[in-house]
Amino acid sequence: MKRLSIRLRVTLWFTALMSLLAILVLIFLYLAGQYSVQTSMQNQLVNTITSSLDEIEYDDGAIEPDDDLDYFIGGVYLSIYDAEGRLLYGRIPSAYNGVLPFRDQTLQKFSEKGLVWSIYDVKYDVSGYGTVWVRGILSSEGASSAFSTLFRLACISLPVLVLLAALGGYCLICRAFRPVRHIIESAEQIGSGNDLSLRIGLEEGNDEIYHLAETFDRMFDRLEDSFSRERQFTSDASHELRTPLAVILSQCDYSLSGRQTETEYIQALETIQTQAGKMSALIAQLLTLARADRGQDKILRETLNLSNLAEMVVLQMEESAQEKNITIHTDLVPDLTIQGDETMLMRLLLNLMENGIKYGREGGNLWVSLDRRDDTIYGTVRDDGIGISSEHLPKIWDRFYQADLSRSSTRDGVGLGLSMVKYIVQAHGGTITAESTPGVGSVFRFDLPVL
Repeated sequence: MKRLSIRLRVTLWFTALMSLLAILVLIFLYLAGQYSVQTSMQNQLVNTITSSLDEIEYDDGAIEPDDDLDYFIGGVYLSIYDAEGRLLYGRIPSAYNGVLPFRDQTLQKFSEKGLVWSIYDVKYDVSGYGTVWVRGILSSEGASSAFSTLFRLACISLPVLVLLAALGGYCLICRAFRPVRHIIESAEQIGSGNDLSLRIGLEEGNDEIYHLAETFDRMFDRLEDSFSRERQFTSDASHELRTPLAVILSQCDYSLSGRQTETEYIQALETIQTQAGKMSALIAQLLTLARADRGQDKILRETLNLSNLAEMVVLQMEESAQEKNITIHTDLVPDLTIQGDETMLMRLLLNLMENGIKYGREGGNLWVSLDRRDDTIYGTVRDDGIGISSEHLPKIWDRFYQADLSRSSTRDGVGLGLSMVKYIVQAHGGTITAESTPGVGSVFRFDLPVL
């Protein structure tokens, strides 16, 4: 059996709750009405009898009620009896045939032929005469009839109100779930059309459904950005691999033609080796970044002297710097120790210095510094090269990203260096920032926690 929709289920639960509430209200009305009728009848009897006692007098050896005494007041029949129970004065309802003993100040009930009578007796001492009984008889037909009418009216009106409330609740629920339907349709459209640029786009609101739609829109933003980066990454990786593969294939074809000298064979093999080395380095970096994305690349932490590591990297980069007549200046606080991965931290410093040398100007400078404040090591790599324009600066951390032609034309790498740098710093719990002014130079600042 197909499950009911949420709207119908909520409506049914709401209707059931309203019905239960209506039943409880009817029970309360019935009990409260019965109690009210009984209390009202008793009060009426007591008040009527009490007010009539002062009208009973003894004169000339006989009981003589005052002429103002009315034996039928507000539906109450009054009657006066002597101590032996003989009727002296008063009226008794013609339909009442009951014979009940006298009970002082006690409400009694008598039922006959569908009629219910309330009887109330008061024992009263008349001065000079003795004891008399004053009885009041009241039929509950009038009060019960009025209560029954009201109760029947409640039994009819409450179900109608429950039905109206159910219909109104269903309309309100449908209106409340309209944004949910819009979310479903938008999600189906996005899924079936494979168009991540579409958005749910609900109007402004403050309830949970609107917050859900905003969350979905933000998720789609991230998914679109992620897929866009993935497509760009695949395209760039294919492009970077295509060039060395083309060179290798061309050199192989050239060598297999059989018309080369030994020297030419050696040169071809050297070219193939160089291009294969570039491909190997590219694939290694791609694997590292892929493992990092999946959280599978573990950091082998050990106690390292980062100052000595930086000096080793500076010595390694001296030859590259001399080719462009760049002077490397160092300001390294000695014996800065850190818990980190030696290979990764060396790659961090190498990439930053290689970047500064590649894009540094002929005869320029490269400044490298390390310092420590509290439990954090701060590093800076600064050059006075061509710089990076402001519109490209936020994207330099993207994989395979190429900035303006003035920078990309000097490149020997594949655009993964700064991506690796950012990953290494974040993997060690640090942060890295870049500042640059075209024609003036660039500054890369990073911080690494000691522990």
